[in-house]
Amino acid sequence: MERLRASRNGGRVGVTYKYFGAPDGATAARVPISMRPEELGGDELGMNGMFTKIKPETMAAMVLTGIEGVPLHKVPPLELVVLHPDYAVVKLPMTVVDPLRGIGEEAVGAAAFIWSTVPDRGGPRDAFNVYQLLHEWQDFSHRLHEAGHQPYCLVWP
Repeated sequence: MERLRASRNGGRVGVTYKYFGAPDGATAARVPISMRPEELGGDELGMNGMFTKIKPETMAAMVLTGIEGVPLHKVPPLELVVLHPDYAVVKLPMTVVDPLRGIGEEAVGAAAFIWSTVPDRGGPRDAFNVYQLLHEWQDFSHRLHEAGHQPYCLVWP
């Protein structure tokens, strides 16, 4: 993955994350091949994905520590689907999206506050920003569930 973070001339570049849904890993693996990342407003699977600068590892930790009470060191690793010189596709565990579907406003607020107090973390530190992000993720979770999809993330510099 380090290769994704360095540009051709050795300088640092921003990494973009595109979260999307797919029924399986084989379909998810075809997404970056079928279109260039800059064209990915929605994706070929009929779901509008989410573009963000938040790493999938951070997103997983935010949900699992804040809502499920999982200690940070117990957050499960992501599964690599494709590692290509220009991009990677990873699969997030279903445990990252499932807990968000059934919880209400109070639980989202509490999870945002909990995450904002977790030491040594990446991602947003402001509780309100975390709250907004969890709401977006909650909506994404509902759409994934309705489509019968699993969560994936396309990563590219």
